[in-house]
Amino acid sequence: MNSLDQRIIDGIGHGWVLMLAFTLALLAVALLRKYCRRTFGAERAFLLWLLLPTAMLASQLPHADNMRVIVLPPVVQSIASAAGALPASAADPVGMTWHAWLVLIWLAGFVLTLARAMVAQARYRARLRGAATVRDLSTRWSILRAVHADVGPALIGAWRPRIVLPADFDDRYDATERALILAHEAMHARRHDGWWNLCAHAVVALFWFHPLSWLGWYAFRHDQELACDAAVIREHATQRRSYASAMLKTQSATLLLPVGCSWSPRHPITERIAMMKLQAPSRRRKLAGMLVLSFGMTGMAGLVYAASQGSAAVAPMIKVPAEYQLALVVNRGDKTLSNSTICTSGTQPATILQNGLDGIGAWQFTFAVKPAGDGQVQIDVTGSVGESESRSTVKPTLRGPLGKVMLVKVGDAKNNTAPLQLAITPTAGCSAAAASTQSGTITEFVKNGRLRDVAQSVAAKANYVIANPEALDEQLITFNFEKIPIEKALALIAALDGKNAVFHGKQVRFEPVSGG
Repeated sequence: MNSLDQRIIDGIGHGWVLMLAFTLALLAVALLRKYCRRTFGAERAFLLWLLLPTAMLASQLPHADNMRVIVLPPVVQSIASAAGALPASAADPVGMTWHAWLVLIWLAGFVLTLARAMVAQARYRARLRGAATVRDLSTRWSILRAVHADVGPALIGAWRPRIVLPADFDDRYDATERALILAHEAMHARRHDGWWNLCAHAVVALFWFHPLSWLGWYAFRHDQELACDAAVIREHATQRRSYASAMLKTQSATLLLPVGCSWSPRHPITERIAMMKLQAPSRRRKLAGMLVLSFGMTGMAGLVYAASQGSAAVAPMIKVPAEYQLALVVNRGDKTLSNSTICTSGTQPATILQNGLDGIGAWQFTFAVKPAGDGQVQIDVTGSVGESESRSTVKPTLRGPLGKVMLVKVGDAKNNTAPLQLAITPTAGCSAAAASTQSGTITEFVKNGRLRDVAQSVAAKANYVIANPEALDEQLITFNFEKIPIEKALALIAALDGKNAVFHGKQVRFEPVSGG
């Protein structure tokens, strides 16, 4: 597994935890919103939506066992680094893992969702062409009178919000109703609802694949309108009837307005009018509502933070086994036959081998490593010495601490040669591959190795992926690379089979020599 795959998998893991936090907070809001509205008022109930960013941020906070210095949330770090490295791999999709495809699909949905919102916002603004500015000293926000009767009333924008009025505003409403409608749209601006909607739509784009995110978007906009109504009634308590009359005279918006607030059919007029008949919550209940909200946010943050600590158990399907580095020394008597370093894991076994001549000196070892607890590892070894029917095999299971040498012996009885001894020193991680990648060179000794196997071994140690290993034959080769540039080493191996090595980022493809 190369470093790009690891970044992608880390990003998916953090994203999974983020989605669980989002889902948990959204379900909590869905269960509490109507109760809080009746008990503490619509304005306090709307603040329940703060549970979502609270839970999402808590899920991305570093834990005590995480020694990295984190400036951005882990999901942002991982996905941003993975996305930044994707083009090199995406240039040739052969060899891309399902993790990379998953990130690309999510990214496409994210971009399309934002693009859809931008198009809808642009369509609404296009309907405002020719709108006239209204001079009104009763509000500090700009007021536009549209040229169409079905555009407005609304508040549009977040950075510079503007109030939009329909073309027949003066004819449709009386003086009191006009003042209340202006107060309603001005209240949206005072409450910064344009910014609320912008942030909410960004979250919807982030979780575009989640059905609850779209349902939550509609519920959020509904609660927002109810909260705005409650705030207006609080300041104009004696004009409830006129306010209700203005609602009934207002047409539902025909165009979607992602960043802004318009009268929409998703805001049932009957429920809004029914809410105005309720008695406003007392000061004591308002205070109690704020305390309940504060405790709820603290509890939600603590719950999500504690749950995110076990993220490895939450998303086992995207986690990969830990990698280990094995320092290997193969001896026969006082002669060293191989001295190499490989990386492996339980699901990605690695092999070292030497093909003998005339049935003498052939040997092969395959390793699979997995953690055994208490700083120890279990190494499953499959080894053989000799050719065909005369082969001697061993399948020991070794267990020991990291950094300590483990020994395996196997003899070739038919050829009466000294037994082969293999010394294995396991360590965590894969610093050899990382060092090779950083330095751009590789040191490798191979005696009578099959060309295809050797190419794959060299590529794996440098985190390269061979797109078409079958293009190489299995002739036996012997070489000694001493700090040779990685790409040059793969090019030399390819040349032995009359091929060219063509590189695309960390991927290599072997192609016939032109004209050959």
